[in-house]
Amino acid sequence: MTQPTAATDNLVFQRGEVDRPCIIDLFAGVGGLSLGAARAGFNIALAVELDKHAIAAHKKNFPKVNHLAGNVNELTGETLLKHAKIEPGTLDGLIGGPPCQGFSVIGHRCVTDPRNNLFRKFFQLVSECKPTFFLAENVLGILDEQYANIREDALSLVRDSYVVLDPMRFKASDFGAPTSRERAFFIGYRRKGIKTLAQSDFEAAKTTNAITVKTALTGLPSIHSSWITNEQGMRKVGAMPTTPFFDHVRNGVPCEIGDPESLKLLHEEGIVSGCMGTMHSPEVKSRYQRLKPGQQDKISKSVRLISDGLCPTLRAGTAADKGSYQAVRPIHPTAPRVITPREAARLQGFPDWFQFAPTKWHSFRQIGNSVSPILAQRVLSVIYKAIAAESQK
Repeated sequence: MTQPTAATDNLVFQRGEVDRPCIIDLFAGVGGLSLGAARAGFNIALAVELDKHAIAAHKKNFPKVNHLAGNVNELTGETLLKHAKIEPGTLDGLIGGPPCQGFSVIGHRCVTDPRNNLFRKFFQLVSECKPTFFLAENVLGILDEQYANIREDALSLVRDSYVVLDPMRFKASDFGAPTSRERAFFIGYRRKGIKTLAQSDFEAAKTTNAITVKTALTGLPSIHSSWITNEQGMRKVGAMPTTPFFDHVRNGVPCEIGDPESLKLLHEEGIVSGCMGTMHSPEVKSRYQRLKPGQQDKISKSVRLISDGLCPTLRAGTAADKGSYQAVRPIHPTAPRVITPREAARLQGFPDWFQFAPTKWHSFRQIGNSVSPILAQRVLSVIYKAIAAESQK
């Protein structure tokens, strides 16, 4: 197993491996931000998540991390630090992706949606925990004028103590992920721990090496519709190129991160999970087969992926309290079927050893709700290096 190296380059953090800079991940989900942070060099001191399926998967992938299953609205900074086992005034970062449904362009976009209050709550907890930096991500819709008061009300809680950067729009593909998913990032820092940080620093972390759908799916097996259960979805992965992207897919396992059994299966037997099929009728298969790349099926609304293009934003569907509607899944670029959870994970930028819920519905929700860990790593690496540089002085 390889340890993360790209994140820190030649800059070594002075406090050492045991005392890496610590963060708390709110609204952690399955762990896209958590994985990016760990690969960037941070220690995940606490992950907070309300959904029982998401936190169960997070625990599997981050077995040594402290977990708190709870409603963020009911938490205080003191509570967070206590569960993270961190002394007041010593937290390095507070990160998270507050619920985005109230801001999403595919939702009802209601300014009074109660979930919007969690965006403000994030910054309230920043003001109480007093970390060196904060990072919040959300859908681009939050940048619309109708939400200006919500943004300003939230950021006003931290402006006196933090240098708050203007909101930044980051597209995952610009940072090496095979998806065009774009998100808004809110980042701020205290000068006592970071001398300076600017948008140009994050722009410099971008890459020109685009990863296409065809490349991202390399090595994954052909799928049979009869592979329905989690056990049937455990399949061998084929050969993969020796490139930075596939090193990310197969390796890049941070210290004390990853499910030991899943890591063993991948590295010793070449077996990955999540290769479950979907049983389509002959008529649906025929429709899907006739679709050209990029075309949408008029009935299912699924779009056929373009082999030499990027994966569009993967949707999460709705939770049980909103009807448990499954999100529309993309159609495989060459096969007449929708993609599998493992294919979705590859396209979102998750490594093959990363685990999701054992059912397709929950695994697709977890992947669709996640930040690409490739994007998260590159963005958080910029912050890590800024902290490390200041520490070395």
